Amino acid sequence: MDPSPSEYLQQCAQEDQAGLDEYMASRPMTSLSSDSIFADSNEPEASRDATSRNFHVSTHLVWGCAMPGCNKQREVATGACPMCEAVQYCSHEHQLIDRPGHRSACSKIRKARASYKKAEKSLRRRYGDAMTERDWRPVWRRGAAWEYMRLRRSLVEALLKVNTAQAITLASEHLFDTLRLWRTDEMCARDVVPALLLRLGRVQDAYDFCHWWATTGHADHDWQDPRAGYLDTKNADVFQGLEIFTAREKDLSHLIVVTLIKIRLLMDLQSVQRAREFAGPHVPREILDTIQQHCITSIVACESRIIERDDQSAQVAGLRKQILELYTVVTELNPHFWPALIEPGEHLKARPVSYKQGDEGQMQLVLQHNYNAWSETPGAISVIEEFMRPFVVY
Repeated sequence: MDPSPSEYLQQCAQEDQAGLDEYMASRPMTSLSSDSIFADSNEPEASRDATSRNFHVSTHLVWGCAMPGCNKQREVATGACPMCEAVQYCSHEHQLIDRPGHRSACSKIRKARASYKKAEKSLRRRYGDAMTERDWRPVWRRGAAWEYMRLRRSLVEALLKVNTAQAITLASEHLFDTLRLWRTDEMCARDVVPALLLRLGRVQDAYDFCHWWATTGHADHDWQDPRAGYLDTKNADVFQGLEIFTAREKDLSHLIVVTLIKIRLLMDLQSVQRAREFAGPHVPREILDTIQQHCITSIVACESRIIERDDQSAQVAGLRKQILELYTVVTELNPHFWPALIEPGEHLKARPVSYKQGDEGQMQLVLQHNYNAWSETPGAISVIEEFMRPFVVY
């Protein structure tokens, strides 16, 4: 008699656990995933293995059932995969069908999680709960603690290979926790976080994150004072000028995120304007308001003063000017980036041997951090293409 779907999945879990136990018993704790896209900020010209890495291009983040072709985006009765917690399904049948395709990623996540948990357990035996209470820089500079951070980073890498909201949420939570533990962020988690927040629809949080680093997270900040505010910017004005991002230390990855946020705002306002022009004269005001709410993001939906304007042309022109300025600043910092965003090719799989500010290697890492946030925003890359077209004189 064939096993039921739940019995088969339980059997798979037992087999996977046996394989995981064997893996952990034979594995030295010091190994690290060769697919890491993070850089260590204390290495001004970092060195990497000259191999390629896998990269999944996403045009749509999966929010519901992970079974390919399933239209149930929110109704997920079965819940998350109990083995990796990175995907969810609407039924045991869909989980069973998708198991062969999901099993490899699931196994990698479980192995990465087990390795980091093993390292964490070792640190807790040595330092107790102190390692989780505050930024303790002397601890993180030691070998075992440094390896713990690297292993946790490998778990993030494994999660980022799964194109679901659950996986991206888990990855962002781990990165925020590493930032909490090590505020100076010498593993550059800050370069990855804001694009993940954008993919999750947390536009305001992404902007606040970049805003804090641009205004507060400088070398002269008192990183050792636990009373000093850390990532505490809330509800910064997303329409404000660019001086805070361009006046002092310029962060390429954050500038690219801010550019995408401004482009999203621009497209929202253009949608509001089109709705008003085409539907406004023909429908009651309450229906027009409903139409406008459905064609914009939550961050603009909260700005009633903007939506209620009869003419968005001045705000649209201001945003286009800001986007052009950001485009120019990014080009000055790294002239390779915008062309690669338009035609990424093998750059998404590259692992540069070395990289420094402004070179192709830096572009490749930053592109990998940010590309899916752009590809999941319809029309965003086309805006950049407009700026790249040469002026034609008739």
